[in-house]
Amino acid sequence: MWLPLIGMTALPHLGGLYGGYITRKEVKTWYSTLQKPWWRPPNAAFPVAWTCLYTGMGYGSYLVWKELGGFTEDALVPLGLYGLQLALNWAWTPIFFGAHKIKLALVDIVLLTGTVGATMASWYSISRTATLLMAPYLSWLCLATSLNYCIWRDNSDEKEE
Repeated sequence: MWLPLIGMTALPHLGGLYGGYITRKEVKTWYSTLQKPWWRPPNAAFPVAWTCLYTGMGYGSYLVWKELGGFTEDALVPLGLYGLQLALNWAWTPIFFGAHKIKLALVDIVLLTGTVGATMASWYSISRTATLLMAPYLSWLCLATSLNYCIWRDNSDEKEE
């Protein structure tokens, strides 16, 4: 049982590593030119936060997978929603930092936040612990969605290439 535990806990980090690769250059160049709200977290907080959030969501997915006996028919909705939110999560960084499409990234993160809520609702009857592991992620997404909105609102279309 160690391999699924490690694999499912590590899986979300794959998108995070790719996102970090994209973000690294853009934070110092394009992102630094954007108007941002005074309350935004410091840039150094993001990799720390995402490491914790990816680990929590990954372990939560393992708990649901284990409780449902693997990739069974009963797991289709809860793990399908989890997979969808993970894809939306992984898509946000290339859209925002890679393509500089702030408005499209806002659409993505709104869909992501809703999908995380739906994932948590589908997990609740299976594993409350897994659901609670997603709560900090949902909270962070609310902050990130607000930040994305403010950046979109406060920057002209010229910032979107």
